[in-house]
Amino acid sequence: MFTGIVTALGTVRAITPLGSGQDMRLVIAAPWPDTASIAIGASIACSGCCLTAVEVGPDWFAADASAETLACTTLGRWRVGSRVNLERSLRVGDELGGHIVSGHVDGVGEALSATAENASTRWRFRVPRPLARFIAVKGSVAVDGVSLTVNAVDGDTFGVNVIPHTAQVTGFGSLAPGDAVNIEIDMLARYVARLAETAECRT
Repeated sequence: MFTGIVTALGTVRAITPLGSGQDMRLVIAAPWPDTASIAIGASIACSGCCLTAVEVGPDWFAADASAETLACTTLGRWRVGSRVNLERSLRVGDELGGHIVSGHVDGVGEALSATAENASTRWRFRVPRPLARFIAVKGSVAVDGVSLTVNAVDGDTFGVNVIPHTAQVTGFGSLAPGDAVNIEIDMLARYVARLAETAECRT
């Protein structure tokens, strides 16, 4: 589990095809001072996608991504030099600064626009239509692993405000309209929707 509070901005250092070339091993440079102490098998959220560390170096870690992961997230579009939002897994007792994030990407969205709004930037995103019903005003959503509060919803689009600090320490600083982003809906919204469906089936 994660919180959607990005703690480092990493960089893809190398991409190596695995097996028949459908899977990939990603080597990601990470600026954490204790990167070498990451345990093999540890979970790390990489732009919202939970990956398992399979190798670790003094300032990097490697993770394998399956063909399914590459097809269902933005990871298949990564190249050497791509910037990656990083978050280590949540420990019991850690501060929960964002919201509960599983690292299981629900779909790929599209950044539509970025508009200056006072001291922050209002971003608009479009999500796959089946996900739209899970996104509500004042609810939470993870965009490339960043926990954000939804400020507006219109059909399959939603808006959030990103403050300068968030833009500085995450990939939002280099995000541009037209870019693809990983979307994870709020876990609570997922279960509420499922309970509602079950209740309808019983009536």
